[in-house]
Amino acid sequence: MLQTLTGSSEKASEGTTEFYHMNKILLSILIVLAMGLLVYNATLIDFEAPFEGDSLIALIGILASLSAIVLLLIYNTSKKIQKKLEED
Repeated sequence: MLQTLTGSSEKASEGTTEFYHMNKILLSILIVLAMGLLVYNATLIDFEAPFEGDSLIALIGILASLSAIVLLLIYNTSKKIQKKLEED
């Protein structure tokens, strides 16, 4: 009975590691996409009138991309902290 419980916990930690690795790949992809949107929106800004028309929409898109990157980095940091706490 004790071996069964130990074996299942090993499988659970193994699954957590696989999930963390998959999560890390997805996180990297999302950050790259947000950076791509940031660059694209930066090309749409008319620097002579940055707060009019499509330039304003581009600025909003840049702020949204920056917000997404910051949130993803906070999420990544929290997952690293959680993983360290589970190891101890």
